[in-house]
Amino acid sequence: MARRGLLACLIALSALPAWPGAAAERPVVVELFTSQGCSSCPPADALLSTLADRPGVLALAFHVDYWNRLGWVDPFSGAWATARQNAYAAQWGADQIYTPQAVIDGATDAVGSDRSALETAITAAKTDPSVPVTITAAADALQVTVDGSAPAGSVLWLVGFDDRHETQVRRGENAGHRLVDRNVVRSLTRLDGWAPGGTVAATRPQGDQAAVLLQAADGHILGAARL
Repeated sequence: MARRGLLACLIALSALPAWPGAAAERPVVVELFTSQGCSSCPPADALLSTLADRPGVLALAFHVDYWNRLGWVDPFSGAWATARQNAYAAQWGADQIYTPQAVIDGATDAVGSDRSALETAITAAKTDPSVPVTITAAADALQVTVDGSAPAGSVLWLVGFDDRHETQVRRGENAGHRLVDRNVVRSLTRLDGWAPGGTVAATRPQGDQAAVLLQAADGHILGAARL
């Protein structure tokens, strides 16, 4: 009778859902290079908003600063966002950058408002090999752990971002429009002093949310995790 009871207990346990703290599948990273001063960007921003709530995708909006000279200074723009977009262009041998540009897993790009192209790239990226990365909160700091399989030359980035902003644009190409931006990147910090298979501490970044990206020397995103 005791053996039957144990068997029934094991069957019941096997039917329970997975523990919420279990490791999630590595998200596909979509980086949108955008600007509030660009009239072509709002449709791309709206598309990114739908991706921001999708499981299995880490959608990030990088607001570049080269549109600021045309009448509206994007409050979330930064030279570091433009520098990241230029870095991708240099790796791909491209002679120019543009908005809205979406970069998927650091490996391919598409016009940020082209839903079909983005969906195709996201689906393809899900089959790529990945390196497990985790980010956890520890007191007032963060702990980032990278699996031992990370290749030499990889770079670890800490991203701080805000979930949502609404802005009334008063000048420039989008004058008179109220724009909604999701997952707005506020800071991008390179983490040094880490080694494959080890853990590195980091201070909390600017922004109300945080994520970490493990990027290969060729720009490909190898691993990602969101706090």
